[in-house]
Amino acid sequence: MSLSIVDIDRIIEMAWEDRTTFEAINFQFGLKEQEVIELMRREMKPSSFKMWRKRVQGRNTKHEKLRGFEKGRFKCSRQKQITHNSISKR
Repeated sequence: MSLSIVDIDRIIEMAWEDRTTFEAINFQFGLKEQEVIELMRREMKPSSFKMWRKRVQGRNTKHEKLRGFEKGRFKCSRQKQITHNSISKR
């Protein structure tokens, strides 16, 4: 599967969001959890990838079946836009 730069940026953004599940990423982009992990490893600096893996590993909110709260939107309305892997400055 060929992903555009915009798609890759959005997948990275969704992967960092606490409430966005891997199932939501799969639904939107067709990538399984392991493929998201591989994409993150490939696209991020090693230190950023390690920080993300430590943060995500074992997190209940990243898996629909383990969530303890009601399903919400894929993205929070207060979420700042992230473009090209950097936070927009306003």
